[in-house]
Amino acid sequence: MPDSQPQPHPSSSSSGASDTTSLLLCGAQLTDGRTVDVRLGGGRIEAVGTAGSLAAGGTRACGTRVDLSGYLLLPAPAEPHAHGDTALSADTGGPVSYDPQDVQRRATEAALLQLGHGATALRAHVRVGDVQGLGALAAVLQARRSLRGLTELTAVAMPRLLTGVAGAEGLAMLRDAVKMGASVVGGCPDLDPDPTGYVQAVLDVASEHGCPVDLHTDAGDPARLSRLAAMAGGLRPGVTLSPCGSLGRHPSEITSRTADQLAAAGVTVVCLPQGGCGGVERRATAPVRLLRAAGVRVAAGSGALRDVSNPVGRGDPLEAAYLLASRHGLRPEEAYDAVSMSARAALGLPEVRVEAGFPAELLAVRGERLAGALSLAYSRIVVHRGRVVARTSAVREFCDSAAAVELGLPRQGRVEPS
Repeated sequence: MPDSQPQPHPSSSSSGASDTTSLLLCGAQLTDGRTVDVRLGGGRIEAVGTAGSLAAGGTRACGTRVDLSGYLLLPAPAEPHAHGDTALSADTGGPVSYDPQDVQRRATEAALLQLGHGATALRAHVRVGDVQGLGALAAVLQARRSLRGLTELTAVAMPRLLTGVAGAEGLAMLRDAVKMGASVVGGCPDLDPDPTGYVQAVLDVASEHGCPVDLHTDAGDPARLSRLAAMAGGLRPGVTLSPCGSLGRHPSEITSRTADQLAAAGVTVVCLPQGGCGGVERRATAPVRLLRAAGVRVAAGSGALRDVSNPVGRGDPLEAAYLLASRHGLRPEEAYDAVSMSARAALGLPEVRVEAGFPAELLAVRGERLAGALSLAYSRIVVHRGRVVARTSAVREFCDSAAAVELGLPRQGRVEPS
C-alpha cells in the first residue's frame, strides 16, 4: 500500500499569522457519531453545525471547502517529548554531528515528519554545554523560526551537570540558553553527582525566568522522586517528568505512594510507549493506569526518533495512543487524550475541542471510530491555526480476485506486458 510522504500544504506560509480567510470542513464525523460541518476563521473554530447547514451562501461566504466525508475529526495531537538535536541521526555512520546546519536540517525534518502525523505543537529537548555549547540550541531555534506558521516548536535547554565546580559552567550556560530563547528549562538530574542539587538549580532558574520545568528521570529511586515532587510542588507554570519507566518496577505500595505525591505536587508525567530515549535496558513504560488513577496528568510522547538511542521510530502520536490502548489497557478515548488534550496541557497550550470558540488545531483521519483510527490511520489532514498545513494520502488496492469482486473492494488495474 503506497503511502505518500506528508508535505506542507501549498497554501501554507511561514509568516506565523493565522489565515484571515475562512475554511469550511464539510461532512466530518465526530467521535460522538455526529456528521458535521465546521467553519474556521481567524485561527479558531467559528461554528459547528449539522452537515450542510453551514454551506449557505456558496463558496464566497464559506471560503475554501475541504471535503471530509469518511474522515474522523479530532483535536490535533501535540508532541511533548522530542529530541530535535539528535533526531534522524542513526544512519550517519559515526558520532552525531552538532554542526549547526546539520542540527537545523534534522530538527526541521523531524518536526515536519511529526506535523504530517498530526502534531501541530512540539517540545524539543536540546543539550547545552559540553562540546556543542549553545550551537545546537541556536540551530533548533532557527528551525523553529523557519517552521512558524506550520507548527509550534518550543525548546528545552538540557545541561549535563549543574552542581559543584564542574556544574558552574552548565548553570551559566542554562541561564544563557533561556536568554537565547529556550522557553523551558530541564535536564537529567540522574546523571549529576548531586541529583537533588541539580533539581534545585533547575527550579531556581525556572523561578527566575518564569519558565516551565521538564526533567528526564527513569524514576529508579522512589525516594529521590519523592523529594523531587516535594521540591516541585506548586511551581508555576508547571513541572513535567519523563519517561519514569522504572516507576512500575517497584513494589506496588511504593509506586502508589509515589504516584499520590506526584499528583499532590501537580507534576505531569510524559510516558514514552514507542521506545523511550535511553538504552534498551531502560525501555519500560511508566505505569500509566496507576498514575491516572492517582490523579496524575499523563501525556505520551515519542522520545528518540531514529538516533543512537533508538534506530527506528515514526514519531507518530497515534502510534503512541495505539500502544497505550493495546498494551497498557487504556480505552481509546483515554489513550488519545494522552497525545492530545493532556499533551497540550503539558505544553501549556489552550484546550482544543471541536466546538465553536476553540483553537482551530485539528486532525482529520480516515475512519469512522477512534479505535479504528488508532489501528490504521494512514490518510490524514492536519489543520494548524485554521489552515490545512499537511496532507498524507494512502490508497489500498487489491489485484483481481473473486473476493475483491464479491466484496466490492478497490481493484488494481491489470498492466499488460510491453
